[in-house]
Amino acid sequence: MSHADVIAEPLPVQKKGPITLDDIRRPVNEELDSFRAYFRSAMKNRVFLLDQVVQYLLRQKGKQLRPILVLLTARASGGITESTYRAAALVELLHTATLVHDDVVDEADRRRGMFSINALWKNKVAVLLGDFLLSRGLLLALDHKEYQLLHIVSDAVRRMSEGELLQIEKARKLDIDEATYFSIISDKTASLLSACTSCGAHSAGADDVVLAAMRQFGQELGMAFQIRDDLFDFGDKDVGKPLGIDLQEKKMTLPLIHALEKADRSTKRSVMRIVRKKKKSREDVETVAAFVAEHGGIEYAHDTMMSHAETALNILETLPETEAREALADLVRFTVTREK
Repeated sequence: MSHADVIAEPLPVQKKGPITLDDIRRPVNEELDSFRAYFRSAMKNRVFLLDQVVQYLLRQKGKQLRPILVLLTARASGGITESTYRAAALVELLHTATLVHDDVVDEADRRRGMFSINALWKNKVAVLLGDFLLSRGLLLALDHKEYQLLHIVSDAVRRMSEGELLQIEKARKLDIDEATYFSIISDKTASLLSACTSCGAHSAGADDVVLAAMRQFGQELGMAFQIRDDLFDFGDKDVGKPLGIDLQEKKMTLPLIHALEKADRSTKRSVMRIVRKKKKSREDVETVAAFVAEHGGIEYAHDTMMSHAETALNILETLPETEAREALADLVRFTVTREK
């Protein structure tokens, strides 16, 4: 498929009425059912303990946004093929592997409202499960000679690791600036969503122009997604992510970075004393949240998020008008309005 010279009305960032995941999934509902069966078959094994853990893992039903993104992108870029299912499974296998390993690193005992793998089977089994999922993804790509898909996803995993490590480094030094923040979220979050859209377009046989456009679309979507997530840290209600969790972990996110840049030296020193504390009280969290709001951090981050969303929607305008394209636009809108 090539970029058609399609003249269309600009896609609005805001849309009347709430957008649900059901709306977004609708154009690929049938294919999503096929993907789930494909994904299950990709994790088949002959080890009883491993099979028990895998079956438990499969019951931890997430939103499956990444497979949906792969499928919708393929549909919008030329059409869903057998390669698209492999692309979606590869992304989900490697992403799930990183989540299992993250729970070990974070000593988390919950995942999607259920006990984490490490909480039930301890760290050794969790780490080995992550390794198994990684190997299944690699073999899935290699067995079908999907070298480009493997390259796209492997590069995303590299970037995710580098982004997380840079964030850890900056949490220790607390010397993060806005440019470094964008570099971190580009690598640790946007890279995987960009891999989803790149894989989807590649699996559909899209040309280089469409591939580049969809890669950038995923990048912009990922940036908006992470900024929205960071804004939850300064909200006034629990949304699944504990309030102030980034602050507790000394993660400097965009609302706080911007507020600190706008504050006078004395106020900045006072806030940074709280940020440096090993343990922050609820009052500490509320103090920093109020400071961020007063110094325009919330508004600035929101505007930046909406700018990435608008760029993503502009990219979609270069594709022909289809139900899948509209669903991708709805996914952008859902991302910036979601409550958790």
